[in-house]
Amino acid sequence: MALKRANIRTWAHARRQRLEELSIGKLLPSGLTLLGLCCGATAIRFAFTQEWKLAVAAIFCAMIFDMLDGRAARLFGADSRFGTQLDSLADLVSFGVAPAIVVYTWSLWRMDAAGWIVLLVFCACSAIRLARFNVQSARDEGATRLFPYFVGLPTPAAAGIMMLPLVLDFEFDSELARNPALCAALAAIASALMVSHVPTPSLKYLRFNRDRWMWIVLLTAALALSAIFAPWTTLGFGLVIYLGTIPVAIHRSHVGRAAKAAMDERRN
Repeated sequence: MALKRANIRTWAHARRQRLEELSIGKLLPSGLTLLGLCCGATAIRFAFTQEWKLAVAAIFCAMIFDMLDGRAARLFGADSRFGTQLDSLADLVSFGVAPAIVVYTWSLWRMDAAGWIVLLVFCACSAIRLARFNVQSARDEGATRLFPYFVGLPTPAAAGIMMLPLVLDFEFDSELARNPALCAALAAIASALMVSHVPTPSLKYLRFNRDRWMWIVLLTAALALSAIFAPWTTLGFGLVIYLGTIPVAIHRSHVGRAAKAAMDERRN
């Protein structure tokens, strides 16, 4: 009888552990990741039906889910190797394959085989960037609070650069934005930055002084209103601002490394 009770207690304890593993807090980050994946796949569908605005909007929705899943994982303590791998696989679809197909069906197809090569290079560089990110995460070599920079351009930012001509065309109806040579050039720049060792800012470790929170709240509200009433202008403006932060990140990272090296020399 005692053995039977012990077995029941063991079974009940194992059951409770399984239920804890299936809690909402544990499932939410992966659910958000899968929603981002679905947005990326939907963008590909819209590209095939030539619904360009819906395709771009779907990819930017995937970016929102990509930001939310990481924050949800940290909030609920649900960081895991499974989540990291799932996130990278979803990012490869949403920010590697999807934007490449959208831009190819929109403009690059006019370059024939050269346009397809541009698409393949962008997809390959996205895969390399995500694989390197996974390795760095496993080795704890990624962005930190003391060094808030990624190595190379993140794939969501590269997707934004890739789609910048579409955003400009939606707002200004510009023939220049539809030029396949311009699209190919931006794709090449984004591909090179992804596999480079150029430091780029990490929004995850972006911090503001407490005395500036009021201004940050007002700016966020203004951006939200702008995104509602002028979405394409807001997206284009945001992408240009992000590109402008890369030289600043390069300068600050060099200054930080030089200061760290000087401190190490003093200690020795």
